[in-house]
Amino acid sequence: MIATLPMYDRPETRAANDRLWAAIAAQLPGAPDALNRELTPEAAWTHPNLLFSQTCGLPYRLGLHAHVQLVACPDFRLPDTPPGYYHSVIVARRADDRPIETLLAARFAVNDLKSQSGHNALYQYARARKLALGPVQITGAHVASARAVAEDRADVAAIDANTWRGITRWEGWASQLRVVDRTPPTPAMPYITSPTQDATALRHALSAAISGLSPEDQACLGLYGCVPASKDAFMAVSPPPLPHKPA
Repeated sequence: MIATLPMYDRPETRAANDRLWAAIAAQLPGAPDALNRELTPEAAWTHPNLLFSQTCGLPYRLGLHAHVQLVACPDFRLPDTPPGYYHSVIVARRADDRPIETLLAARFAVNDLKSQSGHNALYQYARARKLALGPVQITGAHVASARAVAEDRADVAAIDANTWRGITRWEGWASQLRVVDRTPPTPAMPYITSPTQDATALRHALSAAISGLSPEDQACLGLYGCVPASKDAFMAVSPPPLPHKPA
């Protein structure tokens, strides 16, 4: 069996993620001792031997739901956001004081077109306000999108609020950015397993493992608990049109 935690794994969180998985695995007979960091997220999500992973809400909404079981959603304790939900912050350069409608029509950096927090959240934000989105450049990661804005290679980006906490904590160039606005909450990135596994047992193991983390590890991961995940809540989120206009 394989287990992955790809969505918030960076050098500064790696050890905390390893401790989280060790605490989960200790409660599950036959669970792998270590996280798999060799497979791509997409390969892990559909792997026949998947025991545990975390995915993005948009890939789940676009079809992954037919191939996996939901385990739980994380509680990030984000301000004004219910447990099990998250939002994105819309960032621009601190020195760029143009209004949001102008920024959205300029250069838009996105980690992936199939990202809920990086692409669809901003698309739906603009759509609700009848604002146009400019050409998009795909960066491959939220950190890369934020850095592209800081370095004037893009003008605006939407960043998962939990990722943004890490960026402001560990990236010196984050001081060059400002939060212009935030998007409405949507269900947070769900933990998943394959259809053959016991999702209830996994949820109990995950909840106990998070509760047992040190306060330092909880703060490092921005992870304070988990709540049951609802397929209907994910399916209710409207997807963006794909493909988007390239830069």
